[in-house]
Amino acid sequence: MMRKQQAIVNMDNKQRVCLTRVLSHDERDNFSMFRIYREGGKIVLEPVCQVPEKDHWIYKDPKAFASLMKGIKDAEEGHLHDLGSFAKYAEEED
Repeated sequence: MMRKQQAIVNMDNKQRVCLTRVLSHDERDNFSMFRIYREGGKIVLEPVCQVPEKDHWIYKDPKAFASLMKGIKDAEEGHLHDLGSFAKYAEEED
């Protein structure tokens, strides 16, 4: 659960606000982009993570995404199968 942080900030002369008073060091390292919108009388900043177009297909294919998530879960639980080395298939440029 995310703790509620509050701070009063002033806009600088370029009408920017600094978020360091409400973001942890990890959040500052991980959040570089935000969606901003109004909700009632509030201005909301929502962290956004971009996915490159070439990788976005996995989110559009429910079967492939479920398989990926199962593989991640299996790996986390230690259910792995060593396939050996693939070094003999590598080319100089790899």
